[in-house]
Amino acid sequence: MTTAVQKLPVAVIAALLLTACAQESTPESQPTVPTPASQRLYISLGDSYATGYGPTGPSDSFAQIVAAQSNLTLVNAACNGATSADLLSTEACDPNANGRTQVARTVDALHSGEVDLITMVIGSNDLLEPCAIAENPLECATATLTDTRSNIATALTRFREAAPDVRIVGLSYPDVFLGAWVNPAIPNGEDLARTSILLYEDFNAQIAAEYAKFGANFVDVTNSTGGYGELTNLTEDPRYGQIPAPVAEVCSLTHYCDETDVHPTPAGHQAIANAVIAASR
Repeated sequence: MTTAVQKLPVAVIAALLLTACAQESTPESQPTVPTPASQRLYISLGDSYATGYGPTGPSDSFAQIVAAQSNLTLVNAACNGATSADLLSTEACDPNANGRTQVARTVDALHSGEVDLITMVIGSNDLLEPCAIAENPLECATATLTDTRSNIATALTRFREAAPDVRIVGLSYPDVFLGAWVNPAIPNGEDLARTSILLYEDFNAQIAAEYAKFGANFVDVTNSTGGYGELTNLTEDPRYGQIPAPVAEVCSLTHYCDETDVHPTPAGHQAIANAVIAASR
């Protein structure tokens, strides 16, 4: 698979050809007509957070909200259960993937010159399955993080080669493990909730640094959904009584507290969309 390294961008080649044709037919070249805003593309990459999957089936994801509010056409290449390795090795899940991975699908779209925004929410499936049940979650997260960072860097390298100036926004996740505080299905839930704060702080800081290397914005959804708040700061929750405020917030924005499901509620998707829109301006 080729990249745009050491090649003229498609838009430049097209402009040169148009200029040459115009000089043969008329003394003045015609102005380029920009693509209407509603036909500009927003490509959403990642896992089930991007697809909108939830405990009752698919719903409107943050990506759909961002596209509608930004007047962009959504290409949602995300796949339920995707890991960062899947971005590079597994077929994307949009109808026009035609065997291409999420990264390859995006690179091909970037060559069209019509992409305004890329978002990427990835890494949770790298982390959750092995580390949620690990004897030492922090050590597990540290080992997992190396591969996650490498896969993200590979994807971002290819995007920047194809379109150096395209807007890219990376995302983290709500700290769903905070919901273990009130979830009776989780043994030692309060201990897991406390540990999760350190786990997400380290994971997000290193992932954010990776995006920064490529001039991409990073939305720390963990932070914007109360994930680093003090667990001694209590609030009255209508379902669970007096609980830490960060726990109450993650209970309202995800399905983890009552259904042990890590996916966002509609309010959660709206909160993520708001953060993406703010970061992409």
